[in-house]
Amino acid sequence: MAAKIKKGDKVVVMSGRDKGRRGEVLKALPAEARVIVQGVNKVKRHTRQTQTSQGGIIEKEAPIHVSNVMIEDPKDYEPTRVGFKVLEDGRKVRFARRSGEVIDV
Repeated sequence: MAAKIKKGDKVVVMSGRDKGRRGEVLKALPAEARVIVQGVNKVKRHTRQTQTSQGGIIEKEAPIHVSNVMIEDPKDYEPTRVGFKVLEDGRKVRFARRSGEVIDV
């Protein structure tokens, strides 16, 4: 199945403690159906000091399930569902169901 959310997409969190927050997808994990969104679902990790890293409490983004995020519509920046269509030149692209705008460039 084709991925509806990819790295670099602008998304809106639809549920959970970060509901309403917006960010860019830093990493997509399709095998786990999760994405890492910049500035969303922040967790604190206590790391031990090593020869290469200083250690201490590090705050970073944790993965969030893809069902809890929706892509921003490129036209009006509202959350939208994603569809697929084939263009005249034979390319399969994603498009926003809300406005019909093509997401892939």
